[in-house]
Amino acid sequence: MARLVMKFGGTSVGDVDRIREVAKRVHASVEEGNEVAVVVSAMAGTTDQLAKWTSDIALFHDAREYDVVVSAGEQITAGLLALALQDMGVSARSWLAWQLPIRSDAVHGNARIEEIDCRELEKRFQEGQVAVVAGFQGKGEDGRTTTLGRGGSDTSAVALAAALRAERCDIYTDVEGVFTADPRIVAKARKLDRITYEEMLEMASQGARVLQTRSVSMAMNHQVRVQVLSSFSNSPGTLVVDEDEVVEKQVVSGIAYSRDEAKITLIRVADRPGVAAAIFGPLADANINVDIIVQSVSEDGKSTDVTFTVKEADFERAVGVVESAKDSVGFDRMISDSNVAKVSVIGVGMRSHAGVAQCMFSALAEKGINIHAISTSEIKVSVLISEEYTELALRSLHTAYGLDAN
Repeated sequence: MARLVMKFGGTSVGDVDRIREVAKRVHASVEEGNEVAVVVSAMAGTTDQLAKWTSDIALFHDAREYDVVVSAGEQITAGLLALALQDMGVSARSWLAWQLPIRSDAVHGNARIEEIDCRELEKRFQEGQVAVVAGFQGKGEDGRTTTLGRGGSDTSAVALAAALRAERCDIYTDVEGVFTADPRIVAKARKLDRITYEEMLEMASQGARVLQTRSVSMAMNHQVRVQVLSSFSNSPGTLVVDEDEVVEKQVVSGIAYSRDEAKITLIRVADRPGVAAAIFGPLADANINVDIIVQSVSEDGKSTDVTFTVKEADFERAVGVVESAKDSVGFDRMISDSNVAKVSVIGVGMRSHAGVAQCMFSALAEKGINIHAISTSEIKVSVLISEEYTELALRSLHTAYGLDAN
């Protein structure tokens, strides 16, 4: 007998028929003798509709009331799944964040979980009852409902698994696991049997949308074994585990991409102490995250060029912030481009293998793809390229690193 947390995303609970299918999966796990807690998202499209209604009522809305509205979708799904399980003869009860409670900070719209009180769930497990928990929700310091940000139900599930000391957290999605690349673009992409926390975290942060970044980070910090699998098939999924559990480490495990990128270049920036702070300080104050930063070498010691990237959603604001800081920074002109994409190769094997970056650069050069900027970490190499070459780059790199399925 094992203690499991099963999480089902929006497409998995997209309508009443799919909720019944989810109930069958949960029932089967209970029949195997497992103690089961289920975390559910809202039905696909529900949260977007609730957010739209909120904006339609008041464009500049109260964040506390926004959380009350958009968290309603998970409450509905939790109740319906509990009813479906009861209809199958399974003892089940739905739980909202304030009932457990799932305590969070008071940052409405993007709260962070601080503690989950599992005492009542432990009692219900002893009685053989399944807990159906509404994901995405928290209870703030003021007692009001908070939400954890988009994709927060993944975080809810991993946090609950950590609090319950569950053997595993199974996250059911509309894909069969984690692939070496997006299978919609790279037809020869392979499903991975296992991937390390670090690799999954890099893939999630570099554009792969299988798991939410915060959930992977939490799983790594609390050593929660996570399995990603499909609710529409019975195929085994991908286990996200500690590096010690991966016997044979691939040099490159996967390739991720993000089209949500924009590039800004400042020409002839005054080359003096404090200029970087003058550029990036106002961006930080405006809550704009900067990713890749490239500064060219100054030949005359007087001026240099600075290139950096931001999310495309922040592009217009970033341009405005930099323009307003022009006098304090001191630059001739700004060149901006939102038609770029970031492509990243990721693998823990890079730590002990040379030539990974060279292989990437050569493969792109063979296809005539120019690199605008480069960023590296211990297990990742990222390049910024023109968006029109994204798919060609993905396929070329996938082949170059020997990741193609046979």
